[in-house]
Amino acid sequence: HESVKEDHSSPRGNQPINLNHYATKKSVAESMLDVALFMSNATRLKAVLEQGPFSQYYTVLITLISISLLLQVIIGILLVVIARLNLNEVENQWQLNQLNNAATILIFITVVINIFITAFGAHKTGFLATRTLSNPV
Repeated sequence: HESVKEDHSSPRGNQPINLNHYATKKSVAESMLDVALFMSNATRLKAVLEQGPFSQYYTVLITLISISLLLQVIIGILLVVIARLNLNEVENQWQLNQLNNAATILIFITVVINIFITAFGAHKTGFLATRTLSNPV
């Protein structure tokens, strides 16, 4: 049998992955998703406020959206802190693990809250919402 030679001609060769760069890129990606969800919730909050306090589920939606927005701000701060700490420094690894666990739990709670926000509605905004609420076709 012929021996199989490994090809180490790639630019990285046998260099280990820089975990700090990987973790930073992961945190940046999560932050972008957090910003997108934040913008979506701000739009939903505007829609609920435009519909007014007499709309169905007004209080529930205002509460859920407000909690979601608050959690997203906290998650964003956590992700910035996580991104700034160097994972390659052993003394930071325990703290980074705890912060990452906290962020993961908060993200899960935020997703569940946003499922309820979606279930309760609040998607219509502006002229079309006013027209369909006051003059249904």
